[in-house]
Amino acid sequence: MKLFYSPGACSQAPHIILRETGTPFTLVKVDLGQHRTQEGGNYYELNPKGQVPLLALADGTTLSEGPVIAQYIAEQAGRQDLLPSVGSFARYKVLEWQNYITSELHKSFSPLFDPRIDAAAKALFVQQLGKKYKWVDSRLEGRAYLTGDTFTVADAYLFVITGWAPGVGVDLSALAHVQAFLARVAQRDSVKAALEAEGLAKAA
Repeated sequence: MKLFYSPGACSQAPHIILRETGTPFTLVKVDLGQHRTQEGGNYYELNPKGQVPLLALADGTTLSEGPVIAQYIAEQAGRQDLLPSVGSFARYKVLEWQNYITSELHKSFSPLFDPRIDAAAKALFVQQLGKKYKWVDSRLEGRAYLTGDTFTVADAYLFVITGWAPGVGVDLSALAHVQAFLARVAQRDSVKAALEAEGLAKAA
């Protein structure tokens, strides 16, 4: 399968899950400004939405939307640590986080990357994100990961989205539990490999 991605974008979350599961895959970089793949193809022809990630299977079937791609990868790999079994309450808790990260965090960051949004509006989004992350910080107290001691697809998603904060003026440095979470996830081999593959690994 192929994962179409842009370095540091939300596509990094399913990228991490691919590496967590050991699933064979190929990375295909997308220039989101030009909407061209690294081979020069028109990305809109593959994904009319024009966004990453996109997962293309061997038979040409494609799947978009990061949280759904992560769910597909985890289930295909039979990794119930990453996403618990169908019908279990633990599964719904992971999906609850996936939904929160998608709707409340991810989409609150989006305007901060838009040059058309004025400074006053961006300040409001920064303030709202600060409040939301204080709540996330409270939920991480006493926990290694969002739902307990086990790393799941939701943790990969939170790690990637939260990594955008310093670049857009969202100061989370005072949130000790969030910072500990980020440091913990950053030490995972899958995360290190994904960052290196995307050209984002920090020099030692």
